[in-house]
Amino acid sequence: MFPPDLLARAEALVEACVARRLVLATAESCTGGLVSALITDVAGSSAVLERGFVTYSNTAKQEMLGVDTDLLAREGAVSRPVALAMASGALDRSRADIAVSVTGIAGPGGGSAAKPVGLVHFGCAGPRGRSVHVERRFPADGRGAIRLASVEQALVLLEQAVSALPGPA
Repeated sequence: MFPPDLLARAEALVEACVARRLVLATAESCTGGLVSALITDVAGSSAVLERGFVTYSNTAKQEMLGVDTDLLAREGAVSRPVALAMASGALDRSRADIAVSVTGIAGPGGGSAAKPVGLVHFGCAGPRGRSVHVERRFPADGRGAIRLASVEQALVLLEQAVSALPGPA
């Protein structure tokens, strides 16, 4: 399902998390669980992935992750503040050390001039209240391409978060 290079990177991520005793969570909208699927394609990932939230609707974002209704109404689901709130909510509602979130417009419809197809926001929340946001505008090369590119960007955020923490003693 995933390209070999992406699987190899996921294997390295799982190994690094095991070595550092880190646990992960995901909060996904437009990727529909693909980030979790990539991680769980790795043998031994059960020691690392605590849970994945698939929050495709705004209601799910509110109920499962605690994303504020007013924030969603004001900013829209595909936005920096919502991506950060999703990551923070996943961290708060799990036993994870690091959580990554993905919210975007994979197309082919649903885009606008302000928020075109291919716009994806990512959040990553970690220990000591550290959080990171990334906005990407992927080419509108089809739904599958946007979703796969989003999985890769989420993996980059997880890799960076894990590598920023001290290694095993």
